[in-house]
Amino acid sequence: MQTEYAVMYFEINAASLMLISIILHKTNGLSQMVAQRNFVMAIISEMVFFISDTVFVLINCGIIPGSRYAMLACKEVYFFSTATMCFFWFLYFEHMREAPLVKDKRTVMWLSSVIWLMGLLIIGNWFAGFLFYVDENNVYRRGALFVLTYIPSYVYVFIASIRAIISIYRNDEKTDRHLLVKMALFPIAPGLSGILQFIYPRMPFACVAMSLTTLLLYLGWIDQLISLDPLTGLNNRKQLALSFEQLQKSNSEADRLYLLLIDANHFKMINDTYGHLQGDKALKMIAEALRKGCRDTAKRAVVARYGGDEFVVLVSSDDEEKVKNLKAQINKHLEEIVQNSRASFDLTVSVGIATAGEADTLKAVISKADIAMYEEKHSGACSV
Repeated sequence: MQTEYAVMYFEINAASLMLISIILHKTNGLSQMVAQRNFVMAIISEMVFFISDTVFVLINCGIIPGSRYAMLACKEVYFFSTATMCFFWFLYFEHMREAPLVKDKRTVMWLSSVIWLMGLLIIGNWFAGFLFYVDENNVYRRGALFVLTYIPSYVYVFIASIRAIISIYRNDEKTDRHLLVKMALFPIAPGLSGILQFIYPRMPFACVAMSLTTLLLYLGWIDQLISLDPLTGLNNRKQLALSFEQLQKSNSEADRLYLLLIDANHFKMINDTYGHLQGDKALKMIAEALRKGCRDTAKRAVVARYGGDEFVVLVSSDDEEKVKNLKAQINKHLEEIVQNSRASFDLTVSVGIATAGEADTLKAVISKADIAMYEEKHSGACSV
């Protein structure tokens, strides 16, 4: 019976390990973003978690040889890797939200204090057995403070979830709402599986839940790589085309679909005078102004980088004046961002507005907006 149980446990964990190993391989070299480096570190911690859990069960069931100290070491690695995994997931979520919290190295060091606390508890447990221990008969037992093996680790994911919920409530302009919902819901499956494994320790609930959740996050990340512009984090041209088709089909009779084409004024001069890094900075500033300007639209606007220094905003509205006000808001936010950044260059934009008819293609509407934008640019009415 023990052998059958161990084989079943091994097969489930091996399948989970194989799944996240494939994800790790596919992730390698795909992105150098800090968020994705934390994603990779979380997966590595997850793999250590799976391996230590599996080896413990195989020793405990007599499938492979091992002393009580080997069993104890497996459990210590298991719980410490749980903490590091949750820590890196926390950093990943915060970087995806572009939270200032994780951009300061000192703050990150303070955030890692729970990891060091867990390390101290694990070291102390080796000698005192207050968390868990293996008795002289090689039987694994929980200690009086066993619950502490879970609390420090889960506090990271719990806080990340709460912060995502707060961002949803505040209508955070930096992060896509769908991504925030995923972040808020992420802890549910691992959390429930952790509770189930706490109650039924012989079943590998956690490994299965974590591997499947990791797969979902990976698929979400791939979707982002496909649909987002890597420099600005806005939608790319492909996603813009899809959004245009969807909005045309779903637009109500009372609303009209408007397209705003935004072009940076004298962008070549910024690149030539200050270098391409400053040019990239200018594009990011425009992207931020677009996000902030579109934050309070009655219906969610689609913001995309069309190419080079050109951007597009799609918005449905029943009032053209509201669209013109959106244009003013974009200019206002850009002016504030430039002033606050103390940039060495001036940065303004020209904006052309066009209305999409039912039979219009995206290319046709952009052409109309392009004419309006260049009329503004050459009339001397460029935003200042």
